[in-house]
Amino acid sequence: ILDIGCGRAHIISYLQKKYQFKQKPVGIDILQNKNIKKNILFTKSDAIEYLKKGEKFDLVIVKQTIHFFSKKKIVLFLKMIKKNLRPNGKLLILSLKTKNNQIPCFKKMKLELEKSLKKDIKLINLIKRSLANYQLSYFNFKVDITKSKYLRMIKERYISCLLRLSAKEIKKGHIEIDLKYKKKIKFIDTLLCISFIK
Repeated sequence: ILDIGCGRAHIISYLQKKYQFKQKPVGIDILQNKNIKKNILFTKSDAIEYLKKGEKFDLVIVKQTIHFFSKKKIVLFLKMIKKNLRPNGKLLILSLKTKNNQIPCFKKMKLELEKSLKKDIKLINLIKRSLANYQLSYFNFKVDITKSKYLRMIKERYISCLLRLSAKEIKKGHIEIDLKYKKKIKFIDTLLCISFIK
């Protein structure tokens, strides 16, 4: 299993705990975050550079990171993924719902998120054209989180649209969210999933 743009590797760490794979899942990211899960193999790397190694995978996961790719790179990336999937291997590309998204935002975060989602729309259309036989699915998650935990996630930049913001902007946004919401924050998080089987 390969998780591209794994962040702290929560997804593949959970899968490894549940299924105890013979080979540990691999997570790659261009940033090495603090508190990366220890039960996976992490490599700090660009996705295309890593795929050049030619290692084969049964499952490749790309979750909420396609906006980091240019159009040219996403096409090259998909070609390489097809080569690096084993027979019957699966590619899962997950992205936030691009319209009417409910993620709680402060003003600057909202602007960055909308910019990111506009790019996602173009890239998703390109991905659909590049993958002949794909399936499209939507998943709704009821999020019920304490405000304190959500504020911590903002401070630690868990959401990719926060990565480019300055410490001052994060601090200001922290105050906005704190004033706007009560102790509990509830919303529906919707993910779009493009799946492809080799």
